[in-house]
Amino acid sequence: MEVTGLSAPTVTVFISSSLNTFRSEKRYSRSLTIAEFKCKLELVVGSPASCMELELYGADEKLYGKLDQEDALLGSYPVDDGCRIHVIDHSGACLGEYEDVSKVEKYQISQEAYDQRQDTVRSFLKRSKLGRYNEEERAQQEAETTQRLEEEKAQASAIPVGSRCEVRAPGQPSRRGIVMYVGLTDFKPGYWIGVRFDEPLGKNDGSVNGKRYFECQPKYGAFFKPSVVTVGDFPEEDYGLDEM
Repeated sequence: MEVTGLSAPTVTVFISSSLNTFRSEKRYSRSLTIAEFKCKLELVVGSPASCMELELYGADEKLYGKLDQEDALLGSYPVDDGCRIHVIDHSGACLGEYEDVSKVEKYQISQEAYDQRQDTVRSFLKRSKLGRYNEEERAQQEAETTQRLEEEKAQASAIPVGSRCEVRAPGQPSRRGIVMYVGLTDFKPGYWIGVRFDEPLGKNDGSVNGKRYFECQPKYGAFFKPSVVTVGDFPEEDYGLDEM
């Protein structure tokens, strides 16, 4: 292979390897020796520099030759932007060996040991009494949650199952139907009112996440907070959906 001098200071190439199934696009200085270049490739492909054999391919995937002169400069070879340098590993490693992270030994620490360290986020939160380590704030949040739950319970107790109702949710048109469920749910905390609408203006069939709370046709059921549900003698409204 003819070795020539090139003046461009850097070159962008693709790196592939016999150990990996992927390519990496990298930029390198042309002033690197091949020995120095191999050392940088260790971090890219995982192969030891002493076990590398380098092949140079053009942008058209045509093999130009080998980069086999350790003391030659990378720029002394016909390496141009878009070329590919393929690393052949002779260490005995297998294809994909450095890609399977399940084989990498992971550092683990017990909760007791982690609690004793002073340089962790948990330690900082404790010292600063932030988040869940702020007892006063935590107690206030729990009190607010309890109060909100009691208010919802009182509102829900005034909404009997089987009552006609009208739902006035913010940003949505009012809808009428029948109260089918009142109580706690598994999908979200607090008290909820299950409504079967007169028309298919809902979201479900009375079930959420596989659990059934009441029976109705698909798109006729929905759940709301008690604050947006009003019970009363609301006659059925004809939205004309059956004619659409």
